[in-house]
Amino acid sequence: MGEKSKKGGWCGWIIVLIVAAAAAGAIVVLVMKKHKDSSSDAASGASEKKYGDALKIAMQFFDVQKSGKLVNNKIPWRGDSAIKDGSQEKLDLSQGMYDAGDHMKFNFPMAYTATVLSWAILEYGDQMKGVGQLEPAQDSLKWITDYLINCHPKDNVLYIQVGDANADHKCWDRPEDITEARPLIQINASTPGTEVAAETAAAMAAASLVFKSKNSGYSSNLLKHAKQLFTFADRYRGTYSENIPEVATYYNSTGYGDELLWAASWLYHATGDQTYFDYATGKNADSFGNFGNPTWFSWDNKLAGTQVLLSRVSFFNSKVSNSDTLQEYRKTAEAVMCGLLPKSPTATSSRTDSGLIWITQWNALQHPVASAFLAVVYSDYMLTSKTGKMTCDGNEYTPSDLRKFAMSQANYVLGDNPAKMSYLVGYGDKYPQYVHHRGASIPTDADTNCKEGWKYLDSTEPNPNVATGALVGGPFLNETYIDSRNNSIQGEPTTYNSAVIVGLLSGLVSTSSVVQSFT
Repeated sequence: MGEKSKKGGWCGWIIVLIVAAAAAGAIVVLVMKKHKDSSSDAASGASEKKYGDALKIAMQFFDVQKSGKLVNNKIPWRGDSAIKDGSQEKLDLSQGMYDAGDHMKFNFPMAYTATVLSWAILEYGDQMKGVGQLEPAQDSLKWITDYLINCHPKDNVLYIQVGDANADHKCWDRPEDITEARPLIQINASTPGTEVAAETAAAMAAASLVFKSKNSGYSSNLLKHAKQLFTFADRYRGTYSENIPEVATYYNSTGYGDELLWAASWLYHATGDQTYFDYATGKNADSFGNFGNPTWFSWDNKLAGTQVLLSRVSFFNSKVSNSDTLQEYRKTAEAVMCGLLPKSPTATSSRTDSGLIWITQWNALQHPVASAFLAVVYSDYMLTSKTGKMTCDGNEYTPSDLRKFAMSQANYVLGDNPAKMSYLVGYGDKYPQYVHHRGASIPTDADTNCKEGWKYLDSTEPNPNVATGALVGGPFLNETYIDSRNNSIQGEPTTYNSAVIVGLLSGLVSTSSVVQSFT
């Protein structure tokens, strides 16, 4: 299950207090070029190799989470599962990916996963290719987008969930052994869900750019669905978790304005159509932009991501870079960056003593990793555009400062922390052994069903299967971690965590400039 999140700003960057934690103790495409960073650590081959090695591991969790009939299965303890998903509506919804340690397909965070993975490929595909991970990333992305296409059988109909979360969480079984009912939830014109439709539009628009040169027909199909879904999202506005209350327990939305701006921004990049740019910078920006107020980038809030993405236009497209609203996006993006830099006058105090950004106890690592991904992307925008500095309340900072911050968060995840433990499963000598993940916890030869598998949740033995690449929830504010299978707050990985860690590690594999246009 996913964490419960709020879309509000960081309100002066105030830390959430937690009792449990305390108790627990541009049309031209440029060739990628090497650009030396002033940080010796960033430029070191050893550091780059570390991130490349970690990227190879992180990418594997997408294979762990795949649903459906597995093709070229690389995970020995996984097999075909959920083959009949969608059959009651004569749809093939067998693909996609399981959300976390459970067997639910929650499309809101899954579409975000696809959007972020697409973004990472678009910015850092050459780096991925250099360590042999570009094709696996594209394959994992397509596994999701194939599913999302099938979830959109009509212009104004989108299936947004497969499985009954309450029933699913009463079982502890392998995905290959699912016996519980797999009902479907849809949004439509009478029961709208703007944020899910818009996020799915963003995912398909971004993915259409990924596949544009690789598979032009597929790319065109994705873009067609993206346009239809954006129109649906905008025309029939409504918060999905208000219109469908049963989804609110796991992925409650706190507003859809950010997804509309995010989707319009991706559609502008995918099409070059001025209409989408005007949408993102017009009255909708006035309504939903929340300019001047930094927010955290997550499955529930896309504002910071939108601000950075549209900053790309400001940096590289001189024809529109003088837009007043575009400059507001960039100023707010810089406010986000200033809050992340530890020595900035406006630095957030929401971090651990060791410097990890820390916002919430549930899935604590999502926010620092997502923030670091945005920081490395913004740093590379500055480098490529030869923008030598930015100002935070009168103090100047360089792209190297942003990169150092991003590296600090990545290094913490990979073991440079008080626990001296990697939170990326399979990386390093010490990492969680009791990950809250059903498939990993049950032996492949066990004969279990929904009820009989609970003994494996309570077992004192480490997981028999390693969920390689899983980024677990992470430490409490006091930087402790309880490696227990029952500790889902800290020990449950999510697929969208994988998207942001893959993006971050890809950006750190080597220091280089980025392409000035995705088209």
